[in-house]
Amino acid sequence: MTDQSNEKIKQTVRAGYSQIAQGRSGCCCGSASPEKLAEVIGYTNEELESLPDGVNMGLSCGNPTAIANLKPGQVVLDLGSGGGFDVFIAAKKVGAKGMAIGVDMTAEMLTKSRKAIAVFTSRTGLDNVEFRLGEIEHLPVGDSTIDVVISNCVINLSPDKQQVWNEIVRVLKPGGRVCVSDLALKKPLPREVAGSAAALISCVAGAVLIEQTINMAKQAGLIDINVEEKKYDMDIMTDCNDPLYRQVKDALPAGDTLGSYIVSINLTATKK
Repeated sequence: MTDQSNEKIKQTVRAGYSQIAQGRSGCCCGSASPEKLAEVIGYTNEELESLPDGVNMGLSCGNPTAIANLKPGQVVLDLGSGGGFDVFIAAKKVGAKGMAIGVDMTAEMLTKSRKAIAVFTSRTGLDNVEFRLGEIEHLPVGDSTIDVVISNCVINLSPDKQQVWNEIVRVLKPGGRVCVSDLALKKPLPREVAGSAAALISCVAGAVLIEQTINMAKQAGLIDINVEEKKYDMDIMTDCNDPLYRQVKDALPAGDTLGSYIVSINLTATKK
């Protein structure tokens, strides 16, 4: 894929998520209700209770903080942090001596997440959250400075996924871990869906086969790679009335559903 093609994909994604941040579009990777999706994919009431209003936009396909086994004092980096949903949850887990950093390339998402910091601090007493503007292919983070990298339904959006995995290894400390929830393909998508901008923004068209994801993580230098397929049904998205999802659904062959092609996975791995 050329640099020009990569940039066009990034512009499409950035424009789509700008609309979501401003409330002009919704649902994306989620269901008709962000609260319903959070419950289905395993977020607890305790994790959600101190979150600022509006940071849960239904963009998740898993709960990476649940598999990260975060500990007080750790530095956590969230790739594609959006409104700050997982960053705020991670910040509470790592506590006052830890730090939770979010990186997102969409300015409107950064505005939303940064505004929410004051609310989070007032509810928790914690001042350990930071959001940075940047691309996950070129993280604005120093080498070997992060204990745990998390990401939730974002790497599939990147046009250069190998570079993302390379960056994860660069920023992790030796022995650091990556814990990613993402979408992966069971089988190749129909051409009409794979080429759809709506499918790209709704986290479908950019997904790759599970084996490809594992190979990219290995090539980047990660070890102890473990992949778990989530048990919840991707077709929870049939509750979604968002135009993006309707366009994707209408492009599928008769009788097929998203669950015929897409599965949610948790991937964990370690840097040597």
